[in-house]
Amino acid sequence: MDVQLKRGLLEILVLAAIKNDDSYGYKIIKDIKPYLSISESTLYPILKRLEEAGCLTVRSEEYNGRLRKYYSITKNGKQRIEDFKTEWKEIMDIYEYVAREEQ
Repeated sequence: MDVQLKRGLLEILVLAAIKNDDSYGYKIIKDIKPYLSISESTLYPILKRLEEAGCLTVRSEEYNGRLRKYYSITKNGKQRIEDFKTEWKEIMDIYEYVAREEQ
């Protein structure tokens, strides 16, 4: 799979994992595992990129004596999901054209 396409899909998957509730790294990994298995070393750069792009915000809270970072989706992040849904329809149309049997 094209690296840029895969990167974009991973970002959308992470945004979708936090679109309804704030979450933290380990929970995000656990929530998306049925769809794609990723490591912490893959997740945290994605979260940083999404934060820098204004798609999510981060706050730290103490949990069992340790600081845990919680991620929240922003209006821009929700819009990015909606844009993806529109773009995906176009991608599926292209796929249908490419995959169709010769007539």
